[in-house]
Amino acid sequence: MPLFGREAELKALAELIDDPGDRSGVLIRGEAGIGKSALVAEAASAASAAGLHVLTTIGVEAEQNLAYAGLHQLLYPVRAGVDALPAPQRDALRSALGLAESAEPSAYLAGLATLTLLADAAAVRPLLVVAEDVHWLDRASADVLAFVARRIESEPIVMVATLREGERPHMQDAGLSPMPVDRLSDEVAAELLDSIAPGLTPAVRARLLAEAAGNPLALTELPAAMGRHGGTGPLLSLSDRLGGLGPVLPLSERLERAFTARVAALPAPARTALLVAALNQSDSVSETLAATGLIRGSTAEPEILAPAAEVRLIELAIGTVTFRHPLMRSAIAAASTLAERRQAHLALAEMLHEQPDRRAWHRAAATAGADEGVAAELDCAADRARHRGGIAAAIAALEQAARLSEGQARKALRLLTAAELAVESGSRATAERLVRDAQALELSPRRRATAAWLLSGFEDGVREDVSRVSELAELAASVAADGEVEPAARILWGAAMRCFWSEPGPAARRSLLAVADRLPVPADDPRMVAVAAYVAPFERGGIALDLLRKLAGATGAAPETDRYLGSAALQVGAFDLAAQFSAAAAPGLRAQGRLGLLPRALAVQAWSRVRLGDLAAAVPVAAEAAKLAQETGQPFMYGLATAVQAEIAALRGDHGRARTLADEAERVALPAGARPVLATVQLARGLAALSEGRFDDAFAALSRILDPADPAYQLALRAYCLPELTEAAVRAGRTDTMRDILHDLEPLAASTPSPALHIGLRYARAVLAPNEEAEKLFTAALRADLTGWPAERGRLHLAFGEWLRRQRRAAESRSHLRTARETFDALGMAAWGERARQELRSAGESSPNRDPDAREKLTPHELNIAQLAAEGLTNREIGQRLYLSHRTVSTHLHRIFPKLGVSSRADLARMLTTLEERSSRQGSSVGDHTARRGA
Repeated sequence: MPLFGREAELKALAELIDDPGDRSGVLIRGEAGIGKSALVAEAASAASAAGLHVLTTIGVEAEQNLAYAGLHQLLYPVRAGVDALPAPQRDALRSALGLAESAEPSAYLAGLATLTLLADAAAVRPLLVVAEDVHWLDRASADVLAFVARRIESEPIVMVATLREGERPHMQDAGLSPMPVDRLSDEVAAELLDSIAPGLTPAVRARLLAEAAGNPLALTELPAAMGRHGGTGPLLSLSDRLGGLGPVLPLSERLERAFTARVAALPAPARTALLVAALNQSDSVSETLAATGLIRGSTAEPEILAPAAEVRLIELAIGTVTFRHPLMRSAIAAASTLAERRQAHLALAEMLHEQPDRRAWHRAAATAGADEGVAAELDCAADRARHRGGIAAAIAALEQAARLSEGQARKALRLLTAAELAVESGSRATAERLVRDAQALELSPRRRATAAWLLSGFEDGVREDVSRVSELAELAASVAADGEVEPAARILWGAAMRCFWSEPGPAARRSLLAVADRLPVPADDPRMVAVAAYVAPFERGGIALDLLRKLAGATGAAPETDRYLGSAALQVGAFDLAAQFSAAAAPGLRAQGRLGLLPRALAVQAWSRVRLGDLAAAVPVAAEAAKLAQETGQPFMYGLATAVQAEIAALRGDHGRARTLADEAERVALPAGARPVLATVQLARGLAALSEGRFDDAFAALSRILDPADPAYQLALRAYCLPELTEAAVRAGRTDTMRDILHDLEPLAASTPSPALHIGLRYARAVLAPNEEAEKLFTAALRADLTGWPAERGRLHLAFGEWLRRQRRAAESRSHLRTARETFDALGMAAWGERARQELRSAGESSPNRDPDAREKLTPHELNIAQLAAEGLTNREIGQRLYLSHRTVSTHLHRIFPKLGVSSRADLARMLTTLEERSSRQGSSVGDHTARRGA
């Protein structure tokens, strides 16, 4: 039957299949019965006619708690290609699909494996991937499909998904173009109704059109329901005809009543078989008949379902039974009694003795009160789901097990275990609800502690009341006093992270330190090092730096440990160590597929490298951090990475982009008061204002970072922008104010050997000094160890050269200004390089304009791929590193080569090596380039 009133949608789908361009696909969204499946069927038919291979998965409400059920359905036709995948991807996907026993797969590795498998299949024959009713897909499958959708723009793959209006939008941010489907117009609705029921009286026709309200399924089904209830007699309201069906009900409920009315007329055996099929988690006819036979006490034959097929409730094929519309399942279940549903679930459970996960869920559905045996089965199902990477399925199983638990202790354990998994998967609302449910029970001290620190995994406590820091310190102390050292250390770590994102005040910081000092944990425990750095970056800076330098020789063994040691090094101003630790953390986090932690390590790496002056390395790292943070739902890490990108743009002289990025980062961070993000935003704005000559604006922006009353104030970071703040103050005529600031910060120098603080202080002292003292201070600052800090050395040379020229010592100034120019050119700090040129010209030396670095012609994403290709990685290896398909990598390289004027990987490697060596030569006086990159 033709589709009425869907010409625009059909045309758009045909164009997408014919030429997707830069689109990955569409998300068809609309209410139940609006015709989403009909549009998909037309698209699939057109795709098949055009030679595409169509792969389909359909979300089923009963399968939501079976991890990767939807993915298994989708990939079954191309399963032969799994064995050809790279080993880590192959193992992850086989484990996810239950085809092999292996370590718990990351959802992102499973996603990358799926992407590679589909890309390989599409290379032979283009693909249309269809995902119907994604709101009912299990969460693991939906996450994988969203991952794939975001990465197929360069592949011969198109995705079409359908989502019911008002349902959970698992794939809302998958990059699919929205295609809303509205109700039919009055004219088209009338045309459709007349084609289905041409003999209606005017009154009946008008009533049906009013009841259906433009919904195609209603226009199709309500006339049939009315006819079976004597629609040829005097016109009654549909409320009377369909058992209370009235206009006050939502359309979906009206349709369900229509389906229910159709079920009521079936023979009892057919109704039983239909209920079993509706409650089953499979479309297998054999399973439905086996369970029906158990209920009836005799063998059930396929003919038992024939009456339901005759009235168009189901469609029967060889071995399968499918419902014509998902509403039919819920209608059939709703029309049955509790006893009938329980009987059907028990029969399915008995029949599924070789499928323990499905058996456990059916037994749970049939159990009203506590039953520890069923709860234990669900525990095992949760373990299997977690082992396969199905965290959402594991959470659901544990929550159901908690409902059936005998005793509060077992219930609390299951709720808190589920909450931990929810934190790991980023499901904040679920974690908070589970923690609240657990806290309502009688908990042991250890369980109370677990509940208290559990939620600190979200945004590191950004949104919480800062008074929670003192509470957590007290809790950690009480838990440690009970002999629970490990939980106490975890609580303390969660509280310490809050000191980075928020400002709890000196009293709370002291209380945390006191608890940390009493904890019976080795002083060089990485967590305790990080706690000290987070809580007291200056008072404990010396101790923390000594331990960080000691631990730097053991990087690479534990990526999560490296990650938070990198953050700790940033806190104490050791940006070289911060870059080293975070760079060491990234490969391990990638290999483990821990994309929740990876953007944190990347953001710290980018932040530190920018401060060190290594913009070329920071550009792709910051871009990847922002992308992954946004994809994994970490708004504050996204804000931090975006603010770093704004800082890079300001240093490069791209002021418009700097403003846009700073505004975006501030929009994310300001409502929650994420201080490190806001501080970096003000740093970026100050740098942009400096390079534009807006010195008052620069001083205003930078001084906000030092104001305790300002949301941009951050205890540690405030001390690490002194060169920029000093320059702005001098040029804005605020030297007296800057001297006061310097006077307040000097005591910190006596308490910590922080490299960033001392470099900044030496610069500020020299720039602010009287003429008779300045030269001595500049010379001392340049003689200090600036290994790995080329940007700071360049600033010193520029400032010293400017001072010498003002003293009419032009000849002496030129060498410093020349060094500054060459340094800034090598680092890509265009605005500062231009200032050095202007000063050189004023000192009597011509200075040609800088030729743009070839790397600046590339986008951050392209630069990342180019650098990896230059290192000798294959397309597949680059794809695995960046979570892309190898064909997407190939497409990017074909764009990169002409941009750089090279024709091969060898030429690319030589060009980038030359650029690196040039940067290294300019930084030869500042130390080894490899150390500077944190390699």
